[in-house]
Amino acid sequence: MTTAAEVAGVRPPAWRGGFGRLWTAAVVSRFGDALRNSALPLLAVRLTDDPLVIASVTACGYLPWLLFGLLGGAIADRVDQRRAMGAVDAVRGALVAGFALTVALGHASIVLLIALAFSLTTLQTLFDNASTALLPSLVDREALGSANARLMTGQQLAGGLLAGPFVPLLLAAGAAVPFTADAVTYLLAAGLVASLRIRPPRREPRPAGSTLRAEVAAGLRALWGDRVLRAVCTATLLCNIGMGALIATLVLHVTHWLHTGDAGYAAAMTAYAVGSFCGGFLAQRVAGRVGRARSLLAAGCVQTSSLLLVGTVRHIGALLAGMALLGLMNMLWNVNQVTLMQQRSPESMVGRISAAFRTTSTSGAPLGALLGGAVAGAYGLNGPALLAAALFALAVTSLIPALKPDVSVVEPDDGATTARVKP
Repeated sequence: MTTAAEVAGVRPPAWRGGFGRLWTAAVVSRFGDALRNSALPLLAVRLTDDPLVIASVTACGYLPWLLFGLLGGAIADRVDQRRAMGAVDAVRGALVAGFALTVALGHASIVLLIALAFSLTTLQTLFDNASTALLPSLVDREALGSANARLMTGQQLAGGLLAGPFVPLLLAAGAAVPFTADAVTYLLAAGLVASLRIRPPRREPRPAGSTLRAEVAAGLRALWGDRVLRAVCTATLLCNIGMGALIATLVLHVTHWLHTGDAGYAAAMTAYAVGSFCGGFLAQRVAGRVGRARSLLAAGCVQTSSLLLVGTVRHIGALLAGMALLGLMNMLWNVNQVTLMQQRSPESMVGRISAAFRTTSTSGAPLGALLGGAVAGAYGLNGPALLAAALFALAVTSLIPALKPDVSVVEPDDGATTARVKP
């Protein structure tokens, strides 16, 4: 069967070797993450019914990106990315295993949930930036779009379609079971990543006296100097504020506003995962027809409509339809956003530009989480969805500069900072 990538004349990434192992590690780890991420808010609801306190768990899961995200990117460009990812997964596995034991002994608390979320995301700042920088070492730049689509689609398959529906059953077997499974997947992923054999990225010798601060600043300047990445980063920031508000209060939206219980929450997450899975197959096709920047614009418009549906129609069917569309368009957004960043970044600076992008855009999530909790408490549990819709509409507007054709693009074989004008 001929793939979309082959029709476009782009060689898709080979499954054998490094990419196949990285894909397997990402899928295994995502399966465990889905169990933990679904179980944490359900566990939080059992400990407190205060919307702002529950939202704080989500907010503290994003906060480390503000504190350590830029540093993680600079380190990712300095170290062996493969070893860094393996070490981080091993430490995260140990942390989650310890948390699972605490939950099994009946000592879980909101403070402990917040501490776990903060610790895992602190480690994630290095892992995610190293992962983004590692991928161009495993596949050709022309195949990055296909590679990102396959990675994200596999993660959604494992994390949503396979893991999500089982969360209520695992919680019924014991509150610690989802967290124990997550710890095991971290350790398996660490072993797979450690076995990778890659070519090191081309790096310019660092000037004498070069510091992490100077390298972080170089990444920020490179991001700000690229009109497309700057516009996409601004739009992603606005979207993350909205999604932070929605995600932090979604469990209350489903269980209290719609009164559908834990099963309704699992169904909503499954619908989101199904949409994301389908979006993985569409991302490259849509980008091939309209371009990556216009793909983002279309995704933002559909997501705005989906959030309005979720926030105004008090029916489980509307929620499932809205979440499915959100998932589909979110995958379309993520694949094209990450691919744009990788393709437009010099190979030696992918980690730092990725860190600048992630830190800037992710900074909206904790603000959105706290804002969502406050809005839910003051205006009703459907308020965060409507707030998110307004923010997504602003994000669509902010993408307009990215649609202009006279923008610089880094040549695929350019390992430094030269660029050309793309007609």
